[in-house]
Amino acid sequence: MDSQKYKIVYCTPALYSAGGVERIVSVKASYFAECYGYDVTVIVTEGEGRASFFPLSDKVKVINLELGFEELWQASFLKKVWLYLQKQRRFKRRLTAELMRIRPDFTISMLRREVNFITTIKDGSMKIGELHVNRANYRNFEANETNVLKKLFAQVWMNSLVGKLRKLDRLVVLTEKSKATWPELSNVVVIPDPLPFETSSVSSLTTKRVITIGRYAYQKGYDMLLRAWAEVVRDFPDWQLAIYGMGNQSGCRQLMRELALDTNQCQLNGPVNDVTREYLNSSVFVLSSRFEGFGLVLIEAMSCGVPVVSFDCLSGPDEIISDGKDGFLVPVGDVQALADSMKSLMRDAILREHLAVHAHQRSEDFRIEKIAARWVQLFDQLRC
Repeated sequence: MDSQKYKIVYCTPALYSAGGVERIVSVKASYFAECYGYDVTVIVTEGEGRASFFPLSDKVKVINLELGFEELWQASFLKKVWLYLQKQRRFKRRLTAELMRIRPDFTISMLRREVNFITTIKDGSMKIGELHVNRANYRNFEANETNVLKKLFAQVWMNSLVGKLRKLDRLVVLTEKSKATWPELSNVVVIPDPLPFETSSVSSLTTKRVITIGRYAYQKGYDMLLRAWAEVVRDFPDWQLAIYGMGNQSGCRQLMRELALDTNQCQLNGPVNDVTREYLNSSVFVLSSRFEGFGLVLIEAMSCGVPVVSFDCLSGPDEIISDGKDGFLVPVGDVQALADSMKSLMRDAILREHLAVHAHQRSEDFRIEKIAARWVQLFDQLRC
């Protein structure tokens, strides 16, 4: 079935922001359109008139349903419920119309708002869910919220989720540990995220800079990273920590003031388009997340020959990193261990080089052509 040219639709909220899901959808959609000749459409609900943050092939069609769910972010809880119900009805109606018109072979949902009805649309396509978060954090991506109504809503929603996921033709998760958290389901397969870029260069590992890339959010643990850096910088005052990401930096800036961190030694930056350049200009990468769905930035840094230090959080890092061989894994929340591992790499150029060589080799397992082949195998199996 190598010659089969499939028609694929991706459903995701937006493409205009610098998030991991946006990055992966852009990469895979472009690859399938360019290298496999598939007819690929991405259907979004947000960002009317805004271009994709990441490169997207001209062969990929983008349809914006212009629903504006982001309006809910600023609404009170009761208004949020009312708006959500109104927009959700329009969403189902408009998405159904598009899928009936396109008639794809496969509809791949990022399992956001369409998870509630995607399997009820009878357009003839196989429905695949693609889950980029672990089960425990499916509904609570941000801080430890204590709002009782929100917790109750999340619990009710989660209780109905398994039944909806069971109706999918396949649920694709990114790690084996994530798969193990869905014992009720028999339709789960593991396909990790692909490396989103290729580079022929590796870091010289001589620039005295530690880097991290993510979002300014509770999940990413920048509060713990800054506390670790306050410990590190006392011994390495000539090194710099550079943080890149979207989101509100005010919490980090306040903590930097409390920790008396110099802005020349610790820089908070916005999102960056050319991430490769930033990796190549760094000698250590650190992931301080409380939890992850996968940890795409780890394989990005490793592909650029940058040794990595990561919290051993759920899920992803321990399925990417072999501790002591191609990076360091430290217990989640252990700020001192995080600081000590960074110090080890910063003081020892030979250790950096050793880990970097193996890190680059490990990143090859996630090349786009290898991951795409696993997706094509899934498509072929479903169509048999």
